[in-house]
Amino acid sequence: MSQFTVRGRFRSRDGYRTFTKDIDAENENVAREYVLSRFGSEHGLKRVQVELDEVTAQ
Repeated sequence: MSQFTVRGRFRSRDGYRTFTKDIDAENENVAREYVLSRFGSEHGLKRVQVELDEVTAQ
């Protein structure tokens, strides 16, 4: 497993808020899916409300 840093922003009541998440995943696509699913389950956001700007391997 590799370490990935995912940066992006999500829509909230006050506008857009930025975030940075460090994820252990097999590849870049798995890291993207993990972040999208976590925002959906923890914050109740739809995938269209989350914008992923950058996924980088560390």
